[in-house]
Amino acid sequence: MSGSAHSTVLSGARVVLPTGTVANGRVIVDGDRIAGSAHEGARVLDLTGHWLVPGFVDIHNHGGGGASFTSGTAEQVLQGVRTHREHGTTTLVASTVTGDLDELARRAGLLAELTQQGEIAGIHFEGPFINACRKGAHKAELLRDPDPAEVRKLVDAAHGAARMVTLATELPGGLDSVRLLAELGVIAAIGHTDSTYDQARQAIDAGATVATHLYNAMPGLEHRAPGPIAALLEDERVTVELINDGTHLHPAMLELAFHHAGAHRVALITDAMDAAGFGDGTYHLGPLEVEVKDGVARLVEGGSIAGSTLTLDTAFKRSVTLDKLPVESVVQAISANPAKLIGLYDRVGSLEPGKYADLVVLDSEFDVKGVMRRGEWIVKPSLRTAP
Repeated sequence: MSGSAHSTVLSGARVVLPTGTVANGRVIVDGDRIAGSAHEGARVLDLTGHWLVPGFVDIHNHGGGGASFTSGTAEQVLQGVRTHREHGTTTLVASTVTGDLDELARRAGLLAELTQQGEIAGIHFEGPFINACRKGAHKAELLRDPDPAEVRKLVDAAHGAARMVTLATELPGGLDSVRLLAELGVIAAIGHTDSTYDQARQAIDAGATVATHLYNAMPGLEHRAPGPIAALLEDERVTVELINDGTHLHPAMLELAFHHAGAHRVALITDAMDAAGFGDGTYHLGPLEVEVKDGVARLVEGGSIAGSTLTLDTAFKRSVTLDKLPVESVVQAISANPAKLIGLYDRVGSLEPGKYADLVVLDSEFDVKGVMRRGEWIVKPSLRTAP
C-alpha cells in the first residue's frame, strides 16, 4: 500500500543507520516499507529528543508473556511473540528445548506454519544433541548424540523453517552433523558443550558459525586449557551470542567479547522463557519445572539457571547505560548481525529504504516509547503529529 494516506515521516530523532548516527534525522514510512522519499501530504511525527533504531532481531528465544514456544498452542506462541514485540523485538526465531524427538518434529510443524505466516522468523532447535555434563535446563534422560540422520529428521520436519541447531560438536556424530547442516543452509551452533579448544576449532572448520550463549554451558577460560571460548572468540567466522541480563554474564565478560570479537560478531539474545514480560512464579521449560524469583529463572530441581526473563529492550538499555557500549555497536549486535545470520538482512535489521518499516523509538534514557512492525505501530508513541 502506498500514497500519502499511508505515509509517515518520522523526523527530528537521532537515527542510527549502518553508516552511523544522524542527528535530527528522518525516516519515511510508506505502507509496510521504509521509503526513500515522502509523498505530498504525508503525516509528520516529531521525534525530537528521541533515538530511532531498527527493530530488534532475537535469534534465541523460548517464550514470553506466560507462553512457551516449546509446548504452547499456536495462539499461545503468538501471545509470547506479541509480548516481545511490545519490547522492540520485531523479528523473532522461536527456540525449542530438549524433548522427545518425535514431539520436537511435531512442534516443528506448528512453528513452521507460523513462519510461513510471517509471525516468526524460523526455528532454533536447542537440544537434544547436547552434552549431559553441560546440560543446563535440559532433561538429561532425553539427551542424545548428534546422529546426522536424526538432525536431518528435525530439519526436514521444519519444512524450510529451521534456522539453527545447537550441538555439542565433540560428541559422536557432531562434526558430520555440522557438515550436514552447512550443506542444508542451517546454522550449526556450538553450545551446551564440553569441547576442548582444538575440538571447537575442528567444528568451526567443519562449518559451525555461532556460539550459543557464549560462556554459559561450556568450560571456562583457563590458561592451559583455553577451551571452546577462546576458539569461538578468535575466529572471524563465528558470531557469539550474549545474554546481557546481569545474571548470565559478568560485565567484564561482555566487554571481553565485544573487545575481542568486535561488535560485528556479537548477537545479543534473550534466551527468554515463559516468564519474560510476565512475572515471577512457577513455570515449565520443556518437561522441567522452573521457579522464577526476582526475575531470575532457575530449575526447581538442582537450581540451574533456566533461560532468562530478559526482553531485548532491557538488554539494549543495559548495554548502553551500564556497560557504556556505543549505541551504534549495540544496534549492530541487536539488529543487523542477527538479521544477517538468518538471511533476512535484505528485509530487516537496519533503517534503509526498501526494507520493512520495523523500528523502535527510544527516549533519552533508552526506554521504549514506540515500536513499529511492518508499518504498523505495536506501541504507539504519545508524541505530537505535525499538521
